[in-house]
Amino acid sequence: MKKFLMLCGALVVIGAASLAADPVEGYWLSVDDKSGKVNAGWEIYLVDGKLFGKILSIADFDQAEKASACTGKYPGFPAAGTVSEMTVVGTTWIFGLSLDRAGAGNWNGGNIIDPNDGKMYGCKITYRRADGKKYARDTLEVRGTIGPFGRSQYWRKSTLEEAGGLR
Repeated sequence: MKKFLMLCGALVVIGAASLAADPVEGYWLSVDDKSGKVNAGWEIYLVDGKLFGKILSIADFDQAEKASACTGKYPGFPAAGTVSEMTVVGTTWIFGLSLDRAGAGNWNGGNIIDPNDGKMYGCKITYRRADGKKYARDTLEVRGTIGPFGRSQYWRKSTLEEAGGLR
């Protein structure tokens, strides 16, 4: 009976852990790595074990701006239609990332499209917990890659109101 109760307890703990949200999920502000200014509000979310990211608002641009620099279609893009006719706001630009072996907060193997120039990059996202030293607040390292080369941006944790309220 004790073994049975211990097994049930272990299953409850494992089940609860598997239902816990990944720390990358939620609302984030992308920050231009050159100017340090916030340029977009994002929602990062999971669908069927894959990670996606959608722009909720953009700073200093018309919220109905079309992604006119994009080309017709991209492999694996999660929406049907011609991407150049889609609005920047409300479109999913990060798609298809899988959980890394390192576990929660580490995602790779997907793509990110820069709607400003239409280029698609490989994408890796790593959650950096606020430590009061290097990371003053919870941060996402979003790394775009082409082959072995890449560049990282560091995004700040946000609220829905803040991420959706840029103008």
